[in-house]
Amino acid sequence: MSQEILINVTPQETRVAMLENGVLQELFVERIKGLGLVGNIYKGKVVRVMPGMDAAFVDIGMDKAAFLHVSDIVNVDAGIAVDQLEQSVKHAPIKTILEDGQELLVQVIKDPLGTKGARLTTQLTIPSRFLVLMPNVKSVGVSTKIDDEEERQRLRDLVTEVMVASGSEAGYIVRTIADGAKSENLQRDAEFLQKIWRVIEERAAAAKPTDLIHSDLPLAVRVFRDYVDESIDRILVDSHESFQRMSQFAQLYMPETAKRIEHYTGDRPIFDLHSVEDEILKALQRKVFLKSGGYLIIDQTEAMTTVDVNTGGFVGHRNLEETIYKTNLEAAQAIARQLRLRNLGGIIIIDFIDMRDEEHKRQVMRAFTKALDKDHVRTQISEVSELGLVEMTRKRTRESIGHILSEPCPTCEGRGSVRTAETVCYEIFREILRMARLYDARGLTVLASQQVIDTLLDEESAGLAELEVFINASIRLQVESLYTQEQYDVVIA
Repeated sequence: MSQEILINVTPQETRVAMLENGVLQELFVERIKGLGLVGNIYKGKVVRVMPGMDAAFVDIGMDKAAFLHVSDIVNVDAGIAVDQLEQSVKHAPIKTILEDGQELLVQVIKDPLGTKGARLTTQLTIPSRFLVLMPNVKSVGVSTKIDDEEERQRLRDLVTEVMVASGSEAGYIVRTIADGAKSENLQRDAEFLQKIWRVIEERAAAAKPTDLIHSDLPLAVRVFRDYVDESIDRILVDSHESFQRMSQFAQLYMPETAKRIEHYTGDRPIFDLHSVEDEILKALQRKVFLKSGGYLIIDQTEAMTTVDVNTGGFVGHRNLEETIYKTNLEAAQAIARQLRLRNLGGIIIIDFIDMRDEEHKRQVMRAFTKALDKDHVRTQISEVSELGLVEMTRKRTRESIGHILSEPCPTCEGRGSVRTAETVCYEIFREILRMARLYDARGLTVLASQQVIDTLLDEESAGLAELEVFINASIRLQVESLYTQEQYDVVIA
């Protein structure tokens, strides 16, 4: 299986496409005007403590105050271990920890989503290639995705030795990508992180409330740091400046991967390779077609995302149960890919086509779970419910691709439908009656869209004529080309 990363850099935005066998699997977009905040460290100021919510709102210089829950507050003086973080604070009332006007260092763990402000934590983390520095923790943790117990212990011992040798009081989490890493790699990462932390402490001491203390690497380098391992065959980047920066980062921290970075200078836009642009457009549509002829319908709402599986034009070759089974198997793979590609998070409800055979249900769930193993974002999945639905959650830390690249339709305001021209005509009739009763007008003018005016002159012309006689006033119709189908005005002529 070949894997490569395409990076498109322009002055306005950076886009990163992750491909497997030439097929787009994940897409990252970062725009200069809307840079992601996750990982940024600020000197925040508490603007309001909410005892009823066990939370506080903190000003970090954004339009909306950020949200800090009590479970995300760490007692810095306690010297607690990684597995004791939650227990140490979960019963402490927020009003005993924070007060209005208090200043504290906070880090963004979730970007502002929709109408919600950013989510914060005081449990600061600074990532590098193999390690994550945790200044407020005194112990070593290892990623749960490293399941070999001997390797876990080896990594824990190596990092502990590094902590003792450097005299560091900070703790570390060993990242999944550190599986098999050498001692010198961990040592280099630890030294790099300690330098960054010293700079952060100096900046924080001199900073004013709402000041940005530390921000993460730009998207191109961040993806390179977090996702590139021995499975990635090639990294193509079309910006010479980004190519140099990534090469320097690789030479310093990942010399074995430096040769895989290539500066793309072809005449054809880099995202036209492997039809990435076409795949991005498809990722903004509700309907996803399956190769068999079936399709998915994906609807994203504020509360949850729903996925409906349909057989469509797939009729199979044996019987209905076999057709449904094969469609669901294909859908399981496609859904896992769409969740990554669209970056859908929160609660997700999947309505697979009903299967009677229990073994078929198990096989579909096994295929879906295996497909989700490729996801870098944490997911939790339940078994098929009594109603035949699969409930799951996917951690949401940034906006979905749909929210980044598109906005609600100004005509339907995101409802996905508008009132019919007939419905609007009847609303206009009622408004005319109201106006006639309120004002003794000899004539009224209806301003509406072309579709509505055409309906009034055609199908509803008889009703309009009767209304003129009833109110004893003339009714004039005027087309307003900028009006949507639902917009209209009735004014005294």
